[in-house]
Amino acid sequence: MTTSTAHRRPRLHPAGLLLTAGAALVLSACGGDSDNFVFEDAAKELASQKVAASQIGLPTTGASVTSVETPTAASGPQPPTSVRANISIAPVDPAAPAIKMGLLLPKQWNGKVVMLGGGGYNGTQPSLYSYPAAPASQGAYPLLDQGYAVFASDSGHQAGAAGSRDGSFGTNDEAVANFSGAALKKVSDVADVIVTRFYGQKPSKRYFIGGSTGGREALAVAQKWPADWDGVVAWYPAWNAATLDLQFGRLSRAFAQPGAYPSLAQRKLLRQAALAQCDALDGATDGVVSNVAACNAQFDPATAQLNGKALRCASGTNEGDSCLSDAMIAALKVYNTPITFSSPLGSGETQYPGFNVWGSDLGQEGSSPLQPTVNLLAMNTTAPASPAPLTAPYWAVFWDQWVRYFVTRDASFNSLSLDPQNPGPWTDRINQLTRLQDINSTDLSAFNQRGGKLLMAHGTADVLVSTRATAQYWQRLQQTMGAATVRGFARYYEVPGYGHAASSVFNANWDSLKALDQWVSSGAAPASQVVTDTAGVPGRTRPMCEYPSWPRYSGAGDVNKAESFTCVTQ
Repeated sequence: MTTSTAHRRPRLHPAGLLLTAGAALVLSACGGDSDNFVFEDAAKELASQKVAASQIGLPTTGASVTSVETPTAASGPQPPTSVRANISIAPVDPAAPAIKMGLLLPKQWNGKVVMLGGGGYNGTQPSLYSYPAAPASQGAYPLLDQGYAVFASDSGHQAGAAGSRDGSFGTNDEAVANFSGAALKKVSDVADVIVTRFYGQKPSKRYFIGGSTGGREALAVAQKWPADWDGVVAWYPAWNAATLDLQFGRLSRAFAQPGAYPSLAQRKLLRQAALAQCDALDGATDGVVSNVAACNAQFDPATAQLNGKALRCASGTNEGDSCLSDAMIAALKVYNTPITFSSPLGSGETQYPGFNVWGSDLGQEGSSPLQPTVNLLAMNTTAPASPAPLTAPYWAVFWDQWVRYFVTRDASFNSLSLDPQNPGPWTDRINQLTRLQDINSTDLSAFNQRGGKLLMAHGTADVLVSTRATAQYWQRLQQTMGAATVRGFARYYEVPGYGHAASSVFNANWDSLKALDQWVSSGAAPASQVVTDTAGVPGRTRPMCEYPSWPRYSGAGDVNKAESFTCVTQ
């Protein structure tokens, strides 16, 4: 790719490259075609880089580059020329894990950086090559191809076999603080120092993109460190994470009841029954429920029918995969409804909403290569238990880990015995955790005043982080700052049919980074945005409708093209 003269790294003579600990790389411009040699020389110097604790905005004992790699592809196209620095940020508490981060530095730099968020309990470093819902048409390296320097971290602990569901680090206070947000500032500051040294200039623009926990992290940097960021993208953000954990506990206890956990086939049957009643409410029978509010208001699994047969088992007991028992229906209705608290939590939250269960994919048998991921992030294959096996619903494992490691710090504690609405002796600890983990400030005045831009997006079929919760955050943002003010720096879109991170129904691709960069760099606010499906009907498009609107089929034209739909509110 090519870059503008303003953002291209100067051609340098190797003798002009000097490095001392804690000092900048001193770069002397020189004529001649020496870019490649100088880039390689600078890459070698990376291995000895250190960042002093005084250069990091929150307490650490400093950071150092532990290794340097040249990214290559095992198969397929090779990535653009770049170098990766692996970095360790040392903790203050000797018993706490270090923060492990990666920093990818392209030879042809556009002058901008992107920080990527994590997922679940983090514990691993996300790929530095792409970002949530990035268009498949951009290939394998959309960030490098566009010249961005990219960085991300494990948020301050290293996961075991449970991966993003491993909450065992919750027994250490510094590790919990890092996961809850502190690592974001530490990683950002370290990256800024090394990027500036490497290229000889500070980044002109700094962006954050993440989904789920990464979406919470995106909102966290805008709330807590607004001066550091020019723009953020928050996909399906788990912004009120600890309150969500309490809802996970409520769901876990509901589906752990005898006979309450439906099979994959029964969940597919539920979805088919909801589609039969709700699919056409948006004017198009296309396998996607777009008029979600109408479906939630009308559909009742206790009375629904499919092909003339009742969805509910006639006896009320589990009669097999052809119907749902009363116990299953009762638990599914818990999934659809909010958890409420008799008094505000430490963070001030009083509830967490239910989920858009009806018509969403709760996990089913299917041939799509994405289906196993969808199943994993939904209800998986076995009922909740404690300790929760990794075959239990994602949210059940999350709750189990949170209770045993964050709340009680007792690995033998039975998480299903803790009532999230009446936690008794654990009330104070839970309130403390909500203050740490709920990123719920809706005063983004400082972020707005420095010119920051915010894009939020969420699939309406997400059954791991509720779309209704994201809508609540958006509504609070408007109430706090005024709708007109919010309109000047933020957008929120809902994508019908899209689940959590992946979907075999409507797998969303949207170039959020392009929309964000154009808004920040040139003042061009997003207009007529389009989202593309890569799985349900590959290549079909829909308009990205600004909340609270949704796409209604106009009654004419190709049902697989965005221009055949209009964004409406009723």
